[in-house]
Amino acid sequence: MMLKIGIIGGTGGMGKGFALRWCPKHEILVGSRDPHRAEAAAAEYTDAAKQAYGSINGTISGKDNVSVARESDVLILSIQYENIDSVCSELLGTVKDSCIVVSPIVPMVKTETGFEFLPIKEGRPFSHQLVQKYMKNRSRLVSAFHVISEKKLVDPRLALDYDIFVCGDDKESIDTVNGLIGEIKGLRPIFLGSGALAYMAEIATPLLLNAMIKNKLKNPGIKLL
Repeated sequence: MMLKIGIIGGTGGMGKGFALRWCPKHEILVGSRDPHRAEAAAAEYTDAAKQAYGSINGTISGKDNVSVARESDVLILSIQYENIDSVCSELLGTVKDSCIVVSPIVPMVKTETGFEFLPIKEGRPFSHQLVQKYMKNRSRLVSAFHVISEKKLVDPRLALDYDIFVCGDDKESIDTVNGLIGEIKGLRPIFLGSGALAYMAEIATPLLLNAMIKNKLKNPGIKLL
């Protein structure tokens, strides 16, 4: 089934990667505060997709964030932790009741020690908790895509070999997100449990980044064997 997949923060690297990976089968809505910037990014992504695939059955278009939130069947929040309150308070009240919201957001900070998890370091809420406050239907929030390499995601010619941790409370929403994960060659969804356990998925990002830096690894992922 073709979905309208909106990407808030769609002009960033992760947003580009999601757009290129899902455009062969879906309508991609690239979101930005500046609609002209979103339109320019969508045109760039469309050209890149045609070079990679030859042709696509889906589309990529750019719009302002509010329009993207209103129209999406699945809404990806490709934003920073510090922007959750400002972005989600504006947008999540406008989504359709059936819309699935996906949070790949990680609450972390880089210090002299390394990347640290803010809920542990400063006692702040984890991302799933913070986003959920603004949801009309809290069960439609799914946490996923915390441990994926942006540099590899943006090149659709590369097959990935990662597991993606998924947390959520609604089976239909989880099944939809699992299906989108499975459409990206080499990715496998791994269900961890309810949204209350999403911090386990989020904390995997600073863990992975510290391992990458300290051991000089190049764009690593996580794979359960």
